[in-house]
Amino acid sequence: MSTEEKSLHFIEQIIEDSLASGFPQDKLRFRFPPEPNGYLHIGHAKSICLNFGLGLKYNAPVNLRFDDTNPAKEEQEYVDAIKEDLHWLGFEWAEERFASDYFQQLYDWAVLMIKNGKAYVDSQSSEDMATQKGTPTLAGIDGPFRNRSIEENLTLFQGMKNGDFPEGSHVLRAKIDMASTNMLMRDPLMYRVLHRHHHRTGDYWKIYPMYDFAHGESDYIEQISHSICTLEFVMHRELYNWFLDQIYPESSSGSNDLNKVRPNQYEFARLNLNYTVMSKRKLLQLVQENIVNGWDDPRMPTISGLRRRGYTANSIRKFCDIIGVAKRENVIDVSLLEFCLREDLNKTAPRVMAVLEPIKVIITNYPVDPEGSGEEVLDAENNQEDNEAGFRKVPFSKELYIEREDFLEEAPAKFFRLSIGREVRLKNAYIIKGESVVKDAAGNITEIHVTYDEDSRSGSGSEASQRKVAGTLHWVSIKHALEAEVRMYDRLFIDESPDSHKEKNFLDFMNPTSLQIVKGFVEPSLSTAQSGDKFQFQRLGYFNVDKDSTASKLVFNKTVGLKDAWEEKGKKEENLLMNTQKEINKYVKEKDENAAEILLKPIIENIRSVDNFSLIVQTIIKNIKNDNNSLLFSNLILKYSDKALAKDIEQEPLTKLYSMSLKSQLAAVRFFAIQNLVNDSNNLNEFIQQLSEVEKIEKSEKVLELLRSTLQL
Repeated sequence: MSTEEKSLHFIEQIIEDSLASGFPQDKLRFRFPPEPNGYLHIGHAKSICLNFGLGLKYNAPVNLRFDDTNPAKEEQEYVDAIKEDLHWLGFEWAEERFASDYFQQLYDWAVLMIKNGKAYVDSQSSEDMATQKGTPTLAGIDGPFRNRSIEENLTLFQGMKNGDFPEGSHVLRAKIDMASTNMLMRDPLMYRVLHRHHHRTGDYWKIYPMYDFAHGESDYIEQISHSICTLEFVMHRELYNWFLDQIYPESSSGSNDLNKVRPNQYEFARLNLNYTVMSKRKLLQLVQENIVNGWDDPRMPTISGLRRRGYTANSIRKFCDIIGVAKRENVIDVSLLEFCLREDLNKTAPRVMAVLEPIKVIITNYPVDPEGSGEEVLDAENNQEDNEAGFRKVPFSKELYIEREDFLEEAPAKFFRLSIGREVRLKNAYIIKGESVVKDAAGNITEIHVTYDEDSRSGSGSEASQRKVAGTLHWVSIKHALEAEVRMYDRLFIDESPDSHKEKNFLDFMNPTSLQIVKGFVEPSLSTAQSGDKFQFQRLGYFNVDKDSTASKLVFNKTVGLKDAWEEKGKKEENLLMNTQKEINKYVKEKDENAAEILLKPIIENIRSVDNFSLIVQTIIKNIKNDNNSLLFSNLILKYSDKALAKDIEQEPLTKLYSMSLKSQLAAVRFFAIQNLVNDSNNLNEFIQQLSEVEKIEKSEKVLELLRSTLQL
């Protein structure tokens, strides 16, 4: 096998094998089949890049087919948004199709199946059908309507089509095998009655095909050669093939043209991204409950949301290429997506200066003209990564804004920014030195007075200009700066897997600081910036112009920082818990109760400051062991963290924690374990006997008092 063949992913290898076995290349055809019941998200981007990528690789057509079989959830708005997303990603489809184009053909095939004894009308309730289908370990049983006559089934099905029956009264089911080990083969639904308006067919149809029936048959109508689905459809493949068998018999009997392509289904692992939810239902909930500002909210994982935030199509395609195509499910770190974006924007985004938390700087020795204001125009490089980007003009004056965090009146040794008596360089400008500050009545600094070295202008070639200083700061001239609204976006969820925790609602993990709006100031070159334009605000990150921006009010979205702040935050929280655990030993050894309380306070503050739910739960479980300090740490986290409750811990380790803690020789462990039990009504009764036994031998007055009040509850 050649090196090129080794690099093929498994679906490409399947196609290569098909071609090697004689399948004509000119009959290769693929499709991307979204249901128009929501906006596309980053997970769909993987499927889009896969299907359209195969089309490009093999010079084969790719259809865009909307599987619009459920008018209760589908809208034209979603159709239009999906088409816009595909165009933006850079893909063109061969034909635009809809499953609704085939409603008559699907109905005719359903009638044919009834005539062939392969389908019947069932009039049971949905609850009775669910019972009758059995369980994965118990075979189903025939329903009371399974053996209706062909004539009765045809009459009822015609009545369903005509709208003679209410929703839920009848369904059409395939007649397959009620004892199949694959529950999907136990007479699945083919049609249901829906008196709903369809965005394309209007009110003509009163019945609508189920996805499993419509999908494979639509593939056949379009002559799709390789039907590519995600792994959750593996169990559907048997049904996919059974439905095809009804219209594509292997024998020469029947009216089908056996020279037509019979589609085959292949499954790949969907994209799972941490700190994200991919369920359309949950994304719709965020929109409907106004938790976000629409499907294109820049915090949403939708393609339209990513586009509005400032993501590039190239970065998303690159991301999909890097993660590849596999058969095994895994979770991709969102930081990889952000890395692809930074890499792309670093090459293309012009550098500009903006100040988001301004503090005023006055250069006391800067020369002024007769009117009392001094200024000049400096050259600034647009993008050092792009030799063709050139330079722009930036005004400089006596009064500037710098970031408030870039100044400390009294700074530590490793503070490489501005402070009294220290020098820094202003980007593209001069070296300045902190001299004094002006404060308001409350003691807050309102102005920083500095002096500048007039010979140190960047690029002048002077000896002073080449002098090395500790840091370089960005700035804007107050006189020339443009005010802007800057929307500082962050991840929407604070947990890596917000929708995977039992007994927890994914909304419990919303990030309260996912959007913060600040008033910033930007350099005047941005006065003509248009919606969608992207920039690097030097030292701050990448930003783009939001669609809300107008000529009189600039609005920028923070796209991504220059560094992975979440990785740093995660490491900080892990280190914080590790260091906090070390402080437990000091607390335990302290004999003086007042001194112990003083030591406990920062331990509690540290625990409360950790946001990562999974880290909290893992730390609690990891410290359930025969060690007093570890047990104390687990109990303290359980008591003082507001991110995880007792019900969030699996029952076995939780029971072990309580049991071991009540037997601990350390009074503090027993004390906090009892407090946790008091707050855990689900488990308190299970430990009443053990608490009574502890009471009989307890020597600590503090613990004994708590025990007695607990046992009286």
